[in-house]
Amino acid sequence: MNKGIRFTDEFKQDAVAQVVERGYAVSEVAERLGISTKSLYTWKAQFSKSPRVRSEVADQAAEIRRLKRQLARVTEERIIPKKATAYFARESQ
Repeated sequence: MNKGIRFTDEFKQDAVAQVVERGYAVSEVAERLGISTKSLYTWKAQFSKSPRVRSEVADQAAEIRRLKRQLARVTEERIIPKKATAYFARESQ
């Protein structure tokens, strides 16, 4: 359907509210909004969690991204001296 389009949290919450609070069928809401039913079910599961749990999950995701960047930087820092050592070893022969 709308492959590659990112929806705002407000849009997602409104779509879920139509199903949960107003009682519309998932397929009806999905068709009307031009989204897949799978997306709507995913959003429903996502927003059924408490705000505290959602914020913890977001914090964990941010921490994971930070740690991945740090790991990439440290890995690069370890590789540079190895490359330099190999280069100078070839040059001295």
